[in-house]
Amino acid sequence: MITGVQIRSARGALRWSSQDLAKQSGVGARTIKRLEQFDCIPPGRTETLSAIKRAFEAAYIEFIGGPNECPGIRLTRWAL
Repeated sequence: MITGVQIRSARGALRWSSQDLAKQSGVGARTIKRLEQFDCIPPGRTETLSAIKRAFEAAYIEFIGGPNECPGIRLTRWAL
């Protein structure tokens, strides 16, 4: 699963607002902002985090590390 830090980092790398991510993932912008408040895996539905992860992966973001092992992101292709 992805962490709040990874969500914030991926949005920053893509220069997406929370509204942009909401549009791409189908998850509400308020929910995204709430999930981003956590550095670890945020509490929430697995389906919600999966939808966010899929939206980022479609934009060439790769999630690296694990929640307890240096979680991070990288661009697999320059998408901007």
